[in-house]
Amino acid sequence: MDQALEALHVFLECTQFLFPHSHFAVFAAQKSIMMLLTFKHFLISLMIFASALAVCGEDQSGFISIDCGLPNVSNYTDPVRGLNYTSDAAFIDTGKNEYILPEYQKNYARYYQSLRSFPEGDRNCYKVIGIIRGGKYMIRALFVYGNYDKQGEPPAFDLYLGTDMWDSVIFTSPLEPVIKEIIHVPRRNYVHVCLAKTGDGIPFISSLEFRPLFNTSYQAETGYSLLSIQRIDAGSTEAYRYGDDIHDRFWTFLQRDDWTNINTSSIVDVSGTSLEPPPVVMRTAAMPKTINYLDISWQVPSDDPDNTSAYFVYMHFAEVKKLQANQSRAFEIFHNGEFFYGPLSPAYLRAETIYSPTALIGGAHSIKISKTPNSTLPPIINAWEVYVRKEFPQSETDQQDANAMTIIKSTYGMKRNWQGDPCLPKVYLWEGIECSYDDDKKPQVPRVISLDLSSSGLTSSVYPSISNLTEIQTLNLENNNLGGSVPVEIEQRLKDGLLSLRVCGNPNLSSKVSCKEKKKSVLVPVLAASVGGAIILLLTAAAFWFELTRKRHRRDAKSSFQNESLDARKRHFSYSEILTITDAFERILGEGGFGKVYYGQINNTQVAVKVNLLMRVHHKNLTSLVGYCNDEKNISLIYEYMANGNLQQHLSGSNSNILKWEDRLLIATDAAHGLEYLHYGCKPPIIHRDVKTTNILLNESFQAKLSDFGLSRIIPNYEESHVSTVVAGTPGYFDPEYYMSNRLNEKSDVYSFGVVLLEIITGRPAISKSSKNIHLSQWVKHMLQKGNIKSIVDPRLEENFDVNSAWKIVEIAMNCVSQYSAERPTMSQVVGELKESLEMGLVRTKERFQSPESRDTTPMIPLMSINFSAEISTPSAR
Repeated sequence: MDQALEALHVFLECTQFLFPHSHFAVFAAQKSIMMLLTFKHFLISLMIFASALAVCGEDQSGFISIDCGLPNVSNYTDPVRGLNYTSDAAFIDTGKNEYILPEYQKNYARYYQSLRSFPEGDRNCYKVIGIIRGGKYMIRALFVYGNYDKQGEPPAFDLYLGTDMWDSVIFTSPLEPVIKEIIHVPRRNYVHVCLAKTGDGIPFISSLEFRPLFNTSYQAETGYSLLSIQRIDAGSTEAYRYGDDIHDRFWTFLQRDDWTNINTSSIVDVSGTSLEPPPVVMRTAAMPKTINYLDISWQVPSDDPDNTSAYFVYMHFAEVKKLQANQSRAFEIFHNGEFFYGPLSPAYLRAETIYSPTALIGGAHSIKISKTPNSTLPPIINAWEVYVRKEFPQSETDQQDANAMTIIKSTYGMKRNWQGDPCLPKVYLWEGIECSYDDDKKPQVPRVISLDLSSSGLTSSVYPSISNLTEIQTLNLENNNLGGSVPVEIEQRLKDGLLSLRVCGNPNLSSKVSCKEKKKSVLVPVLAASVGGAIILLLTAAAFWFELTRKRHRRDAKSSFQNESLDARKRHFSYSEILTITDAFERILGEGGFGKVYYGQINNTQVAVKVNLLMRVHHKNLTSLVGYCNDEKNISLIYEYMANGNLQQHLSGSNSNILKWEDRLLIATDAAHGLEYLHYGCKPPIIHRDVKTTNILLNESFQAKLSDFGLSRIIPNYEESHVSTVVAGTPGYFDPEYYMSNRLNEKSDVYSFGVVLLEIITGRPAISKSSKNIHLSQWVKHMLQKGNIKSIVDPRLEENFDVNSAWKIVEIAMNCVSQYSAERPTMSQVVGELKESLEMGLVRTKERFQSPESRDTTPMIPLMSINFSAEISTPSAR
């Protein structure tokens, strides 16, 4: 019988929790207790109790509780709160499932024990569906590090809600949970929650929760959201959430030495306020011990130096003591010394919420609750909440366009960086698309205007969903394996002159677009390596020289082949001669972006022969061309031989020959000179596009020369700031801005060179070889926070370097690898900084290591401007 009574007391609590406005529920429960006189009555009451508990546990209408990193078939109900958690597998297609270390799991609820980490990609996004558009939600992201990666160092990263920044996630300790909570009105029937790298480790998330709220609650100005700052249960010693709060708000307690806690065991009626603070929270209150006022305060965050943050405070009051006839409690509320509200005398066991309908602007905020002169009792407060206004100004991509892109992603299985909103933020623009944005006259919703799916391995047919991109102007589907026919809507846009359509390279696709075979030709810029072309000047000069020497060469081909000086001119070689030089391509020296490099000898002089690439360069810090082969179907280049291989080989930990600090600086300066020449000494400018340590070669005196222009591009129009091109290069050296936008400029090379500088400094690879795949710039940034330069510089140097020089070079490198190109220096500025370090007298050891100018007096010879309308036919490459 006692157990039944206890159970029905629980039932009483549950019914009051479920039906806070209903006195009938309380009355029915009390009557049930009175009726427990017979076993029959006991069974009936127990059935009522069980039924009510079932309702209590299942009343989660609109709740979305996602346990991140949970295996797909492991949905569960939390045994403490009764919340139903589901795996995040249906909401995201990237990331890795992880668990906090076993020794910590017992200290956390189950939804904290698993997590999803995101080692790949700069931004990874959840798409949470089942949201009511225009409804008000409390959205909560939870994070517990728990040393899951055994690194002992939590990361830091950014959290995005839709297209705008939500907040930064920063841990105070490896075991302390971080909770980010916001009250938000979604514009769509789904919400993107994204985690973005900032260079401070790998983002992760433990849990994601959505809780519907009444639209009349937590009013802020239209178009704004509310970030949770404080939610305090005064006078309590326990924390509460769902099971006590029907909206699943987190209530924490605050203990102060100058406050006295008071409470009641009676139920507080919360029906008088739309916020419905939980009755258990309203049962307790705090009042001052010795003075006549209470004070609560909060500070403007450090990221708001202008003190323009706007705050909303909600204060909950209820009298918890039955006052005698000669007792009274009345008080007034002040904000920063200014009258705010009052006088207020809280009603007994009835909640009331006081708040300002307009935001509180300014720096530090202080709320003072002062006893009125006629009050016999001090003031009280039961609970309070503080929120800061958050604006989400960016419009999401047009709904129809976003839906179409989602279908395209799903049907074709596109990976790329297709996460979150297609068009915004611009730094995370989906690869292969271009969007239209606001114009000067009026804001507009971003629209997809260009889609490049060429060479993407697409199969099946051209799906009709592409037709839903009604503002698209350019569509490139070339070089896939598509079949069937192009949708009628797309053909009509093509016919109306509204669409540029490219579908060649799909042999089974029926289209009105002409794909007639054209004579193979390329434009000839200063450097046409990226398309397997050549330089008109080179071919013209070579042809002219070839005609002058052809008769002499025929008279004595063998003698000419053996005795011709390599330094006299760039020679033309037949394919049979190339076979002789390379001993039938016996020894491979390496492989670049568009061809293999073979070892060879001419007249006892070592050379490097590159097949499938023609190019010409004119600078002391660019590899020199010795000769070429242009026979029918065979194209080769012959370069000067670089006896000491590439820079990466000397930075590798497996190399016993350790480069000294001064050697490294001069190699860096050499490479910088070569890159500067490509950017500013050539007309038009050349972007190398594949700057890395394996493409920096060292001759017998360790002079560095930039090589392998197989991916190089030019900027043909001097007025253009970039050239649009498909991303190419080497992972770890990619400019993140170029990777996201497909827009290449000189600063892309600067980023890659910055990574090279970091490798030179640290002796570490661009991307760590561990399972974490940490980028070198992230590691250096983390180490810089510790302020110890010696922990950054290659330990094999055994601290044999100048500390001031090291700081200077690290600063240069980190500026080069800035996320945004506008924040990076030019190569001329980089060269100036490097030369300044040398001129400070930091390196003066070997005769070889003098200033860059004195080591090689060969002047820069700028290439002449080339007529871009010229075309030449080139044989197919071997």
